[in-house]
Amino acid sequence: MTAPRVLLLVPARTYRAADFLTAACRLGLDLVVGSDGALPLGGRPVVPVSPGDPERSADRIIASTGPVAAVVAADTPMLIPAAVIARRMGLPHNPVDAVTAACDKAAQRRRWAAAQIAQPTFRVVPAAAKEDALRRAAAEVGAPCVVKATSLSASQGVLRADDPAAALAAAQRVREVLATAGRPGPEPLLVEEYVPGPELSIDGLLTAGALTVIAVFDKPWTPEGPTFEETLLITPSRLAEPVLAAAIYAAGQAARALGLTHGPIHAELRIDERGGQARPVMLELAARCIGGLCSRALRFPGGTSLEEMVLAHALGRPVPGHHGGRPSGVLMLPVPRPGVLRAIEGQAEAAATPGITGLSITIPVGQRVRPLPDGDRYLGFIFAEGDTQDRVEQALSVARDRLRVVIQ
Repeated sequence: MTAPRVLLLVPARTYRAADFLTAACRLGLDLVVGSDGALPLGGRPVVPVSPGDPERSADRIIASTGPVAAVVAADTPMLIPAAVIARRMGLPHNPVDAVTAACDKAAQRRRWAAAQIAQPTFRVVPAAAKEDALRRAAAEVGAPCVVKATSLSASQGVLRADDPAAALAAAQRVREVLATAGRPGPEPLLVEEYVPGPELSIDGLLTAGALTVIAVFDKPWTPEGPTFEETLLITPSRLAEPVLAAAIYAAGQAARALGLTHGPIHAELRIDERGGQARPVMLELAARCIGGLCSRALRFPGGTSLEEMVLAHALGRPVPGHHGGRPSGVLMLPVPRPGVLRAIEGQAEAAATPGITGLSITIPVGQRVRPLPDGDRYLGFIFAEGDTQDRVEQALSVARDRLRVVIQ
């Protein structure tokens, strides 16, 4: 029997390549890889793909690879090229304009507003706007507010401001982050209401617009600002069932309001408890699965990984369903300060902590590092399992405290 051919689009800068390649091998796929840079693939050929020119990339892919059974993007920069190529090949895919909207936080907010999706009050401030426009936007959404870049992800370029003057300073810093990140041109900023309350993320797969939930993570250590590093994620959620059901419903509605119909989504929400009611509020939604190495905290029936589920779903195969194993979690290690990483001491002690199932350091010693909101990388990831969510959280906390980060 001939193995299905799958086109996997992998950005050169991603955590996700190895896990998707392992998943493709476990599924016995004939994999074709496209990328915008060199990848350590052991000699496997890579077809050049430019995220900034998806139509020409589609021409190149179609000419060089021949027919494939599915197209999968491993991470955010390849989402639009994947949608374009799948459309050109006549394969199941999200509409290109829906993926484009999901990659633009301002467009996302506008579509949700039109569909009356619960979200923070927001204003879009044009790139050329004067200081008065920023002050007015901050005053209109109320204090505190959050100032965001519209094109970045993973909490990069996101800052809390407690008054209009602080919003001006935050906007200036966000524009500096955008310039350092090499964005192609000026872009508007989002100024939006700060929503307090517990935060969670929902991962699922869309089939003809219907959402199948595969994992829900609580984020019990989510900061209140001024920056918003993601650190601790615990699954399954400890939220009350009615609140969790409302959050899942909101995520599905938000995906459909963007026009997404097929493949993975990763939704971020807060539970607004003001006024005595627990109301899910959409923060962001991406047309991909959870980022970083966080998917390694999940295991499905038969030892299936999240990446295997994404690839199998792209081929129209049934997927095992919701993560239903022991409570598990992942702790992302944020960069504490700028400088050159000299050492991460105590790794053996951290890995030996009861309940810890893995520790992966992802930035080599000797590299210059920057904390959020300027940087876009974590020092590494710690994984744990336990009989209860509390024990998972405790194990990850103890392991973190045994690490000593040396930055000069």
